[in-house]
Amino acid sequence: MTAHRNLGFVAAAATLLAAAPLSAIFLRWTWLIEAAIVVAVVAGAAALSRLARAPLWGQLIAMLAGLTLGLTWVFPGGTELLAFLPTPSTFAHFGDLLGASMQDMRTYSVKVDDVDSLLFLTVLGVGGVAVLVDVLSVGLRRPALAGLPMLAIYSVPVAVYVDDVPATPFVVGACGFLWLLVTDNVDRVRRFGRRFTGEGRDVDVWEASPLAAAGRRLAVVGVALAVALPLAVPGMTSGLLNAAGNGTGDGNGRPGQGNSGRIDLFAALSGQLKQSTVTELVKVTTNEPAPFYLRFGVADDLRPNGFRDRTPTGRAVNQALTDPTERAGVERQRYRATVEVSKSLNMPLLPVYAQPVKTEDLGRSWRYDTSLQVIFSDRENSRGKRYSFDYVRSTYSPSALRAARSLPTDDPLRRQQTATPGAPAVDQLVRQLVKGKQNDYDKVRAIYDYFSVENGFTYSLSTRDGTSGEDITDFLSTKAGFCQQYAGAMAWLVRAAGIPARVAFGFTNGTRSSGGTYVLTNQNLHAWTEVYFGSGIGWVPFDATPAASVPGSVRSAWAPDTEAPEEATPSTGGAAAPDGADASAGPNSPDRLDKDADQGLSVGDGGPTQQSPVWPWWVAGALALLVLLAVPALRRSALRRRRRVRVAAPPATALAAIPGQRGEVRDIVVGVDADRARADAHAAWDELLDTLVDFQVRVDRTETPRATAERLVQETLTEDAGAVTGVRLLGRAEERARYARDPLAGEELHPALRSVRGALAARADRRTRIMAALLPPSVLLRWRTTVSERSARLVTAGGEVRQRLLRWSPRRLLAGRPAR
Repeated sequence: MTAHRNLGFVAAAATLLAAAPLSAIFLRWTWLIEAAIVVAVVAGAAALSRLARAPLWGQLIAMLAGLTLGLTWVFPGGTELLAFLPTPSTFAHFGDLLGASMQDMRTYSVKVDDVDSLLFLTVLGVGGVAVLVDVLSVGLRRPALAGLPMLAIYSVPVAVYVDDVPATPFVVGACGFLWLLVTDNVDRVRRFGRRFTGEGRDVDVWEASPLAAAGRRLAVVGVALAVALPLAVPGMTSGLLNAAGNGTGDGNGRPGQGNSGRIDLFAALSGQLKQSTVTELVKVTTNEPAPFYLRFGVADDLRPNGFRDRTPTGRAVNQALTDPTERAGVERQRYRATVEVSKSLNMPLLPVYAQPVKTEDLGRSWRYDTSLQVIFSDRENSRGKRYSFDYVRSTYSPSALRAARSLPTDDPLRRQQTATPGAPAVDQLVRQLVKGKQNDYDKVRAIYDYFSVENGFTYSLSTRDGTSGEDITDFLSTKAGFCQQYAGAMAWLVRAAGIPARVAFGFTNGTRSSGGTYVLTNQNLHAWTEVYFGSGIGWVPFDATPAASVPGSVRSAWAPDTEAPEEATPSTGGAAAPDGADASAGPNSPDRLDKDADQGLSVGDGGPTQQSPVWPWWVAGALALLVLLAVPALRRSALRRRRRVRVAAPPATALAAIPGQRGEVRDIVVGVDADRARADAHAAWDELLDTLVDFQVRVDRTETPRATAERLVQETLTEDAGAVTGVRLLGRAEERARYARDPLAGEELHPALRSVRGALAARADRRTRIMAALLPPSVLLRWRTTVSERSARLVTAGGEVRQRLLRWSPRRLLAGRPAR
């Protein structure tokens, strides 16, 4: 029974590890603490029932009772007995939590805060899985089947996230499942008593068998492949906008996304505008003659590190949306548009014109946030979507905006949308700009007019991407930035003036084709400011970015182009387009879109943007590749040069003949170092062998030098007398250096090597000669041999360390315990 209790607690721990992917859903760890309490109660009830030798059905009833007690203690309804005994009112409270969880799942988006209904549903699910895992692994002894309910937990974040889920929680859950399998395997082996090898040697219970060790290695490899393979498949990565910038908040998730699971709009915008390639993202067809910007996101949460987007909430778009009411001084016209999103645009937001009133071809998973005016989803993405919608285009007269009343100071919208972190320089500038202004519109226009070329502001992509207080201060000081800085700075200054403001994201008007269709690319991505005016007017757009620098830019009567001549300023409430020019063009230059997007951005005194040339990087990469490829040839050349210096020894200065013990005459070398001559012979022979390898001539290390030389004479060097003489000289010198007391001296070994190499080169084909010069096989072979030898030494050293650790391991003391 002890083994069963141990396996039961391991099953409970494995269940908690398998619940690790739920961390991707919740913002805090409250769910884990509550789930651990309930799972511990379930495991304790199972252990007590097995201690009482209850049958399987009795164990199941005990675990369900423990699950009920744990839920009652963690989620009390206020009518419990002794704080943990449930009453009928407790079960009614549980039913209310379940009912509320269904609605909250449709309302909240990841990451979710601590909502009681969702926490109850999560803890109930984890506790139920703990019961199933215990029954399968302990009661039925089928731990492999316990992976199915564990996998059900992992399917929850998979269903919530559109693209993918973090890999780390999956690894943690897989380790818990492997732990359960290993524990069950050890328990089964221990039931047979002690283990012995085929030779009869007693095996320590902690010593893994070869089969078990192989199984563990295969399990680790399988988990690694399961995690790495989805990351390597291109179709399972994030989309275009998801691949730009850092995550929102303090998260460190996928690029362009943060802990909220939503796109970091500023990072996506800056990343796409700095791309050199142009990618088509959206096609929009509308019956509006001169439409404004197509928008998809809003950032209205101003923190010390800049503007951030909030998690939107709302109802399904297939329900009736709010139709703006008529206001004096506000002209409202209804139009219809059809949007086709390319497969390159992948985000949980849909591009629409402001104030949509009716949508078609969108399911219930898409919802509309009336305050942010965005369409979003937590279950789908925009890739490849095609949909139609009706929208209301509002144009405002300056007189109506001047007459709009300011929001009360205690209004929730004003409190939220006017909060700014401390920035003394910004506050001082705002006080100077709005001094003497009597209404909100004049204050906003003073701030809007400040961002002009006359005040030194220019467009530049080579600036920092942030919108924090430090970034805004730098932008106001250098007066160079792109739409991100202009929109964020104006929203910050307007908020500092006590007027609600936020940053909107979308597309400017792109290239217009027949039928009112606009093609929008990544170069049309844009950000602008929206300011809230009272008296029922609502959010009004202001684009402070220089119009001449943005392809497809649009201006209006209430926010005109400050650089345009007076006669070019539109007098009607609609968008301005020059006479005879396409409506998608900028207000100043009808051929603005014909220019390259990067060359059309004005910097400094109006010249084109100076982009860093790309060719130095290509040249540096090519040079690095050439250097890398030249390493083997340089290594071979250096080795040959070193051997050549060694072989070029001074000749012998004298010979002397002395009688031997039997009367024969023996030559000795006088004036030449015998050790030097022997080293020269070895160097020449090594060079000959490397030359044979380079020219793909067979080398037999078991042959004597003379036998090798004679084989080369008969098989390879038959037609070159000089090479024949040279190879025999090299063989005789190596043989004397190996076996004779006195080495061969006074011979020219280097000319012999040169003649042999020339004969081999003449015999080889062109490919062999090129490989011998650029990628010498002798060098590559030597490197492979070195790597193999060092790897073998590391494996041997690792085995020795393991043996020593096993010898001193205290676990061996458990080898003598009796088997269960």
